Amino acid sequence: MQELAYKIKADFLKALAHPVRLQIIEFLKSGEKNVGSIMKALNIQQSSLSRHLTILREAGILKSRQQGTVIYYNIEDHDIFHVLRPIADMLRKKLKKTEAVLSSLGKEK
Repeated sequence: MQELAYKIKADFLKALAHPVRLQIIEFLKSGEKNVGSIMKALNIQQSSLSRHLTILREAGILKSRQQGTVIYYNIEDHDIFHVLRPIADMLRKKLKKTEAVLSSLGKEK
């Protein structure tokens, strides 16, 4: 049972593990957008965008609705940002440490 829980968590994190998917999530943070506006804003081809949107939707991160021939996407659960925000904080700390190390290299005699 525990193995299944780890697999589910890993699959969820795998869905987040792509720069374009993270861009899509950040872009949709402000609200629902149609596929065309996502393509234009992120400068990505439709075939590639469709693949990423499908992965995010199947992971339960995005939801979609169709109105006529237009498909709209939105964040399924805004708690996703409670996952992404701590990661950004951790990376900022790591960057500060790296900057401190690099700046100390120039100060050695």
